[in-house]
Amino acid sequence: MIQNATNVLLITVVRSDDEFYEKGLEAIQTLEDGEPIDRPTTITFPDEKLLAETFNEQTYTLLNVIRDEAPTSIRETARLVARDKKNVHEELTTLETLGVIRFEQDGQSKRPIFPYDDLIIRPFGDSTEDTVAPA
Repeated sequence: MIQNATNVLLITVVRSDDEFYEKGLEAIQTLEDGEPIDRPTTITFPDEKLLAETFNEQTYTLLNVIRDEAPTSIRETARLVARDKKNVHEELTTLETLGVIRFEQDGQSKRPIFPYDDLIIRPFGDSTEDTVAPA
């Protein structure tokens, strides 16, 4: 089981509709039993190709800069990664839509925030029984 699952973002690929359905049923039953679900926030991709297109080297660089440098705006983020502001804005908007980052309004600027302690990527499907090291 993943340590401190409440502040971890798990990115995985669903292997089948049945697997996805079963995990959903398990979560519903746990909640109906009055028990908390101690699982990380999970984003599931339908295949490895889409996962790789979304989480590429540029994405990791952005997330590292957001976590380590705490830029105060999208413009500053773009400057720190030496990329065009428009492209960085588009990528950050996609990451916000997925729930990977969030924005805080800071005057006229939107400050990107990575609200997790760890990001774990499992390109071969989700098996929460195994312990994995953070990516």
